Amino acid sequence: MIRVVLPPHLRTLAQVSGEVQVEVDGEVTQRQVLDAVEERFPMLRGTMRDRRTGQRRPLVRFFACEEDLSNESPDAALPDRVAKGEEPFLIVGAMAGG
Repeated sequence: MIRVVLPPHLRTLAQVSGEVQVEVDGEVTQRQVLDAVEERFPMLRGTMRDRRTGQRRPLVRFFACEEDLSNESPDAALPDRVAKGEEPFLIVGAMAGG
């Protein structure tokens, strides 16, 4: 199981508290994890990625094992610790403004 931490506003939308867990078959990538999250919580479709292009939304960031993976390829393998469920995949709502 892959552990995923959603930002507060997406947890509210999905009506969950704390981490969520999703099952990913095959290689564990950002795309596979986000697909699994959107499959389990359809109300989140389009909130993390643009529905048409599949690109990450500008104010959404992805982290794992203390690394910012936001600009990595969505098909790059996530760290082994995430794939093994030892560390969560973090989806973070970025702040804007000054």
